[in-house]
Amino acid sequence: MFWSNSSLRLVVGVTQERKMDGWQIGKTLSVRKWHAAFTHHGSLHIASVLNRIQSGGVHPAIRGEVWEFLLGCFDPESTFDDRDHIRQARRIQYARWKEQCKHMDPHVGSGKIITAPIITEDGVPIKDPLVLLEAATPDQQASPITTKNGDEANQSSANRLTDKQTIEWKLTLHQIGLDVLRTDRSMVFYEKKENLSKLWDILAVYAWIDKEVGYCQGMSDLCSPMIVLLNDEADAFWCFERLMRRLRGNFRCTQQSVGVENQLQHLASIIQVLDPKLHDHLETLGGGDYLFAFRMFMVLFRRELSFGDSLYLWEMMWALEYDPDMFSTYEESGPATDRSAQGYKPRVKSTRQFGKYERANMKSATNGVDGPVPISVFLVASVLKENSQKLLQEARGLDDIIRILNNVNGNLDAKKACAGALKLHAKYLRKMQGKKA
Repeated sequence: MFWSNSSLRLVVGVTQERKMDGWQIGKTLSVRKWHAAFTHHGSLHIASVLNRIQSGGVHPAIRGEVWEFLLGCFDPESTFDDRDHIRQARRIQYARWKEQCKHMDPHVGSGKIITAPIITEDGVPIKDPLVLLEAATPDQQASPITTKNGDEANQSSANRLTDKQTIEWKLTLHQIGLDVLRTDRSMVFYEKKENLSKLWDILAVYAWIDKEVGYCQGMSDLCSPMIVLLNDEADAFWCFERLMRRLRGNFRCTQQSVGVENQLQHLASIIQVLDPKLHDHLETLGGGDYLFAFRMFMVLFRRELSFGDSLYLWEMMWALEYDPDMFSTYEESGPATDRSAQGYKPRVKSTRQFGKYERANMKSATNGVDGPVPISVFLVASVLKENSQKLLQEARGLDDIIRILNNVNGNLDAKKACAGALKLHAKYLRKMQGKKA
């Protein structure tokens, strides 16, 4: 059982809201339909499941376990016994990684959160007890969790760390803590300090195992739903790790470029083809790099949607993009890597086992060197198209573009956005194929 009572009430409330707004409950993936999709050995008929999710999302009572399949945690052809074995092995692996982190910093797994630097860039420990705070709600007084005497303070230089990777990891811990305390703070779920510390622990462990990317702002927004949906911390970690396989490229930044630059370039190309007038206008205003859409890509519309609606949008996106070879590819490439494994040869599958968006890409053979353009690019494009006239008539500078797009916050219809993205995708493919002919 993945759901706590408070979590279930939270998302059931969102579901009831959608029902009143005309959301078609009959088209959702129900508990009954989900259980009926398994054979007696445990293999999942993924095609029927995808059709349901693409039409109306997932019932909140089964959302956590469905997401484990959508994100590639499990192979749909696996049995119940296979998945039990994999789950136990992953829980053991997570416990090992967490123990490594705890050895480097005892606050990991302690139920506490670090909210200020504990080490200098030179590796010298900072002993001020006021920088080590318990997880607390904003209106509560946080209390120190460690105390150091004068003799220990004088030993700081002697205790200096020299391992660069450990120093870099420790330097991120307080930033993770600050972001955790700001993440989904209106939710009753996070009034419990143990839920906040669970989120901090997962992000701290991930920052250690993914040394290339580490931790970046925005990851707490992506990880938070996993904590809410999955009671077991290790299971939530692995769902987040699988999500990062898709998105970690967005967070990989250098002095020359931002990680999300490829998607911004794809967005510019799509708008130039589908709405050249809007593209020219944005370029004239200095928005031709489309950096104003940066946040939508980084946190997958978490700011534009309520918590419940963002979950609904995510699962529809993942169902539309679903690739049945995802699990095998991830297992081949190892943890904390990008989505594809070089040299891996996928098994032949029925096209019905792929998501609708993925099937369209396969049919048109448009996948490039970096793989297919994520559906999130067409979702952002659909938001721009929806606001095209407003942008053309009212935008006189970058501030106006940002203001108009900020007005989308809380007003974006997830199902309508997905439908719009699919239409734009189909139109874009037709136009590109017409150019090749």
